[in-house]
Amino acid sequence: MNLTLHVWRQAGPDAPGKMVIYEATGVSPEMSFLEMLDVVNEGLTERGEVPIAFDHDCREGICGSCSLMINGVAHGPMRGTATCQLHMRSFKDGDTIYIEPWRARAFRVIKDLAVDRSPLDRIIQAGGFITAPTGSAQDANNILVAKESVDDAMDAAACIGCGACVAACPNASASLFTAAKITHLGLLPQGQSERYRRALKMVQQMELEEFGSCTLHGECQEACPKEISIDTITRMNRDFLRASLLGTRP
Repeated sequence: MNLTLHVWRQAGPDAPGKMVIYEATGVSPEMSFLEMLDVVNEGLTERGEVPIAFDHDCREGICGSCSLMINGVAHGPMRGTATCQLHMRSFKDGDTIYIEPWRARAFRVIKDLAVDRSPLDRIIQAGGFITAPTGSAQDANNILVAKESVDDAMDAAACIGCGACVAACPNASASLFTAAKITHLGLLPQGQSERYRRALKMVQQMELEEFGSCTLHGECQEACPKEISIDTITRMNRDFLRASLLGTRP
């Protein structure tokens, strides 16, 4: 396959950026999207040019590092797929592909396609923990949890923190990410001690990070590589409202 790539290049956070055209030739349909970028970078390095900076780590759809807008879609055209799991067979020979970083005020561009997603880390730090006694682990059979609660909690826990929901949202809201973190702890017995303080603190931190407000467009769940439902946002709003009405302190 031969492809034409329009790639966003930006030397640093305060440097001007622009789209640069590259030709990707001899691309195997079995390559992942990141492997295709690796091949392009090898060619740039051989020519003495600066390779394209992009984030990656596990390349197994777990770490959430591969945050790219591909033809205007977070993680590309395949639903429920991270960029590292996207294969070039999803494109046709001769295609033109536009590759950009996440676009959100809270995600500052570091270089080229790499953005600073530490605001998501700070939201987790604000309340993503539970109170647990020290010592040996309690026998799991002593804690009874309804199957529906377990299933919903594990669905929310699948969030990999990639930020696709923010990039896809017209308001650049982090509500789906924050709600997933609040939900997966709030549905389990171990997370009840901090349940309402957690919702209050994490939502307040989300607002401090300059993410936009949620207006339930639903674009977030469409872009999420783990297909997390916006039902989690309903749970987050309910816990936040209760914490506010009860005068819960952060």
